[in-house]
Amino acid sequence: MSQKVLVMGASLNPERYSNKAIIKLKEFGHTIFAFGIKSGDVQGIKVQTEIPELDFDTVTIYLNPNNQKQYYDQMLTLNAKRYIFNPGAENEELSNLIKKKGAKSINACTLVMLSIGNF
Repeated sequence: MSQKVLVMGASLNPERYSNKAIIKLKEFGHTIFAFGIKSGDVQGIKVQTEIPELDFDTVTIYLNPNNQKQYYDQMLTLNAKRYIFNPGAENEELSNLIKKKGAKSINACTLVMLSIGNF
């Protein structure tokens, strides 16, 4: 089932896991939105420097916890059903805020989830 997914911390560098995730999510047929500090393009997916004001099924996070703080309010208004904290992005404080909103918060790797079929 196709989902609307926001990649937080998207990188234009093909060596970064967020970049690899954008490509894999696209291959799996998901509708991808990407937010990063530099605008650009990853295989036809535009990386935006502003967080889209949309509702998402999943927000997958690649920002380290210190870089997440400035986006808490925006992230919590996305009305996502699930937030995935990828390795290095784990954040108990934000996770608790997400759970209080009634959304699911998990520490996992998007790439692994896709590869084993439980995304």
